[in-house]
Amino acid sequence: MKRPTISDIAEAAGVSKGAVSFALNDRPGVSAATRERILAIAGEMGWQPNAAARNLSVARAEAIGLVIARDAATLGVEPFYMKFIAGLETELSATGTALVLQVVGDHDRAVDALQSLWAARRIDATILTDLWVDDDRVAALDRLGLPGVLVGHPRPGTSMPAVWSDDAAALTDAVAYLAGLGHRRIARVGGLVSLEHTRIRTAAFRTAAGRHRLTSAEVVDTDYTWEAGAWATERLLTAAEPPTAIMFDNDIMATAGLHVSRKLGVDVPGRLSIVAGDDSQLCEMAYPALSALSRDVHAYGANAARVLLSLLAGAPAQDFQDATPRLLLRDSIAPPPR
Repeated sequence: MKRPTISDIAEAAGVSKGAVSFALNDRPGVSAATRERILAIAGEMGWQPNAAARNLSVARAEAIGLVIARDAATLGVEPFYMKFIAGLETELSATGTALVLQVVGDHDRAVDALQSLWAARRIDATILTDLWVDDDRVAALDRLGLPGVLVGHPRPGTSMPAVWSDDAAALTDAVAYLAGLGHRRIARVGGLVSLEHTRIRTAAFRTAAGRHRLTSAEVVDTDYTWEAGAWATERLLTAAEPPTAIMFDNDIMATAGLHVSRKLGVDVPGRLSIVAGDDSQLCEMAYPALSALSRDVHAYGANAARVLLSLLAGAPAQDFQDATPRLLLRDSIAPPPR
């Protein structure tokens, strides 16, 4: 039996082929009554959409979504994301792929934003950053069928590949170096405790502290902001037995810690050594220049884009391990005072 076509339906309904196309694709252009009549005739004739033709008619958006669940005010002063986005753009722009960026307040809004972008076919895939330990976004995107790449450690139970680096090894090496200089009281000022990489780093820090039998290894959890870094530093340095070294989870908090140290008259690095996370020009511009766990954030973003573009091209999903951050020595580290 011949398969009915749009022309057959148009002839039976006494309308144009354009009207039939509007009705079958649920697009405006025909009245409700005409739409119902066309759909009824199509059903009687046994019409079924051609999947291949439907796929060809739906053009690719040629865009990638990046929805960041952060406070927009803090995001604007954090060098990490600016470098990461620059890395993404290096690869995406070379293929004519746009980056659709949104900043929202929490994960629920992030899921809503991605769902809207995907439903409207404004994006072909997404890059998921700042993974939480229990991150509802991963399962939500899997349910939507939205392709994506995780910026964080690989996760079981999802088809999305991960682009990640060994944060634990970086923290372990930094603690070993400070302990080798003679530091016995080392503190860590971490980021948001809900973030997966924060917990990985803190666990590595505590393990390394036990291995080197440190006298104290206090951890202060914060929110990555300058204010939190300053508060944590003052709290640590005014304790009965202050640390002789502090490791900060980002460069913003490390520069805040240096500022507070000066206010309190604590010499860096004479009485206090400082290690920053997420090395940037802020660390180089500070005085003394801050030692940091340095990484090529631009390359990190570029690698995430490459993995995603490869996935969209039909390649199998494959995780990619980026280079491990390394301790870059500048002027803020010295042996502890006697």
